[in-house]
Amino acid sequence: MRVVPAVLRSRPVRLVSVFVATCVVAGWMVAAGHGAPRGEAGPAAGSRPQTRTYYIAADEVVWDYAPAGRNLVTGQPFGPVENTFVASGPGRIGSAYLKCLYRGYTDAGFRTHTRPASEAYLGMLGPVIRAQVGDTIRVVFRNRCAFPTSIHPHGVFYDKASEGAPYGDGSDPSDRDDAAVPRGHGYTYTWQVPDRAGPGAMDGSSVLWMYHSHTDEVADVYAGLIGPMEVTRRGMARPDGSPRDVDRELFSLFLVGDENASPLLEASLHRFAQPPYPPLQDEEFVESNLMHSVNGYLYGNQPLPTVRIGQRVRWHTMSMGTEVDLHTPHWHGNTVTVNGMRADTVQLLPAGMVTADMVPDDPGTWMFHCHVADHITAGMLTRYRVVA
Repeated sequence: MRVVPAVLRSRPVRLVSVFVATCVVAGWMVAAGHGAPRGEAGPAAGSRPQTRTYYIAADEVVWDYAPAGRNLVTGQPFGPVENTFVASGPGRIGSAYLKCLYRGYTDAGFRTHTRPASEAYLGMLGPVIRAQVGDTIRVVFRNRCAFPTSIHPHGVFYDKASEGAPYGDGSDPSDRDDAAVPRGHGYTYTWQVPDRAGPGAMDGSSVLWMYHSHTDEVADVYAGLIGPMEVTRRGMARPDGSPRDVDRELFSLFLVGDENASPLLEASLHRFAQPPYPPLQDEEFVESNLMHSVNGYLYGNQPLPTVRIGQRVRWHTMSMGTEVDLHTPHWHGNTVTVNGMRADTVQLLPAGMVTADMVPDDPGTWMFHCHVADHITAGMLTRYRVVA
């Protein structure tokens, strides 16, 4: 029987938590000007209100939390502690799971999935939805997973027919199709972006929100259905909706992804583990399925994002989950400002979102990790690179 290190066994067993660890739905915005250069734009660039359309599908995929097969932070093969989570074998799934992720497409045919190489670091996260205050966001959604899903946004303005959450709200049955989209079906969500969805008095030129499935919120998030959304101050957006006073943006989800609560757990067990299969409530089996991830990666396996000295870099951080998802993202090598205060560590709670601005001045490859000791041991570590 596998011996689980004491620092990991001391955590309470968590069978059903809220996994918002990043289901990669990836949506692709097809508004004019997407991918424009990141330099300054004139005041009128992208300033007129517009409808921004995204095509997003919930797709079933095989996701590997550690595709390199080794600890890229230490540069060493996985040892006994890492293998608690990443080793496959009798009764152990390993690092690869079936997931349901948001993914972006070029049009309503949902055939061409597009994610630029510069966004590979997003991992399991869905596509970045962007808008400027005054805009309308239109999401054309298709569910291709084995269970009903939805898209529920934070921060923006929506009516009951675009909330994406089923509960006893007294709404008319005609307004409930958004809440549980069956497999093979689609739905179009429409969200408004008023002033109260944009930056406040102490914010910079843009703010972070999130979106996720809310049909069965706990199970859906742990299946991987979550993504970031950015709203830019009126008059400050490029044509693609990003803030024109920022050169590079990076989005990070810190999450203890509880695969035990995913609706795809048993399918993953029988596909990736070897018999004999343990009871689903077995303590060591449960522990092995708690994936302490950054954008769906463990032990530095995330594709390495690169920034340049002197760039205006905006880091958007967020979390989901349970009481164990108390995270302290920490940057080695460089500092950030948050609401005008200098820091190199920020604090996140479940469903919390924090935006931090950095002007890198120290070149090198640097660690970026949660500073909670237990989370370090379990692999919530990644890196970023600063070049001249």
